[in-house]
Amino acid sequence: MSPASGKTTSVAIQIEPGWKNILECAAIEVFELMASVKLEPMDSSTGQPHGDTTAIVGMAGALCGMTAIRCSGESATKLASQMLGSEASSNSSTIGDALGELCNMVAGNFKSKFSTLAEHCMLSVPTVIRGEDYSMQPIDPFETVVVALDYEGSPIWITLIVHT
Repeated sequence: MSPASGKTTSVAIQIEPGWKNILECAAIEVFELMASVKLEPMDSSTGQPHGDTTAIVGMAGALCGMTAIRCSGESATKLASQMLGSEASSNSSTIGDALGELCNMVAGNFKSKFSTLAEHCMLSVPTVIRGEDYSMQPIDPFETVVVALDYEGSPIWITLIVHT
């Protein structure tokens, strides 16, 4: 958004090969800062993202699409406890809020690493999905960047879906 006019400025953004490393770095930084956990990269080519808890943040403006974090409910519960204390593990709403905030922070950290996105891409309020029997089907055309990170032996999947 242009501060002078209050209008959103359109900047053409294309996915580049280095985005996977930047997304991975953004996620590792956020999880360490927000939950005091050190995530390690995993080989994301071993399969599709899976898990029964997913947080999604929409992106609009210069980059249109979404960022998603998908993990097991057990991992989401542990992360919420790391962020908010052990009492968070008994409240499913708090667990969803914690994962949603992590997703929001990863999306924000990712876009802040690009001067062309920082002020030209808005984020939505997070949405949390519980359940494993679903698939996200973005509208064509789109590209994805998928990062798998190890959290205490369980994968956390970070996915960036960009409408092209």
